[in-house]
Amino acid sequence: MPESEKIFINTGGRPTAPAIPGLDTVSYLTNESAMQLMALPEHLLILGGGYIGLEFGQMFRRYGSRVTVLHTGEQIVSREDPEIAAELQKALEAEGIQFLLNARTKRVENKNGAVTLSFEGTAGSSSVTGSHLLIATGRAPNTDDLGLDKAGIETDKNGFIKVNGRLETSVPGVWALGDCKGGPAFTHISYNDFQIVYGNLVEGKYLTTENRTVPYCVFTDPQLGGVGMTEKEARAKSYKLKIGKCPMTRVERGETAGLMKLVVDASNDRILGASILASDGGELVQILGTLMLANQPYTLLKCAVYIHPTLAEGFFALMEDVKLAG
Repeated sequence: MPESEKIFINTGGRPTAPAIPGLDTVSYLTNESAMQLMALPEHLLILGGGYIGLEFGQMFRRYGSRVTVLHTGEQIVSREDPEIAAELQKALEAEGIQFLLNARTKRVENKNGAVTLSFEGTAGSSSVTGSHLLIATGRAPNTDDLGLDKAGIETDKNGFIKVNGRLETSVPGVWALGDCKGGPAFTHISYNDFQIVYGNLVEGKYLTTENRTVPYCVFTDPQLGGVGMTEKEARAKSYKLKIGKCPMTRVERGETAGLMKLVVDASNDRILGASILASDGGELVQILGTLMLANQPYTLLKCAVYIHPTLAEGFFALMEDVKLAG
């Protein structure tokens, strides 16, 4: 049994497959095995309309595959506000990707080397057949074989290690970082976890994940960059809101697909969150994230000077559109 004064658990996560009858009878892909394909799928079926499903779906569609995405929810990227998800779906459908929403897969079958999914949708029972199947429905932490229970380290019902804001587990001297502790499963969050632990233990700081401003990006084209809360999350917390929106058709760069949205605390004009669906949405949204870190009002950017013609120049129209939401 290894021993140390300080132990850091950073074992990551892995793709999981849903409990669907017949799934064990077919060969399916994950985000890991899909990268090892040596031939192009003729028709790729994707279970899951989240980050992985959409990124891989667009990639294979552009390679030349037919792509059909089945998603149990009523919209793709379910965390996002409806108009953002709808605009992204519109852009992906324009490339030929087919979406089957509100589709609950009931059975998977291997028929003459092809994969058939039987599902219940809004129009009743139906099925779809493809050459390959990609499972993109979730991930699980790599903690089940660590013997955490024997060490007294608490986990939740899904196996994610419980930590406090300083990433300390229930056992003194043991920290958990990255995907194995749950929360946003992003590489940049795992690295920031390291920065927090290093800052606290080596540099004598008091850093915490509490109220951490988390930027993220879905790397489709257009990219969906986000930071902070969505409108529906802010409303669930009873904020009085100001909302601003700007379609990318108003930005003079010729890249018209997309939508920018700003969610503002009406009591103090601080940004609560933003969604930028644009060709460089992940880059743009970090400008707004910096304003959040500085705890400055969105109005600071109303009088800023932007380079013409850049995508950031669209912030002129976005800021001018901010108004009290009902």
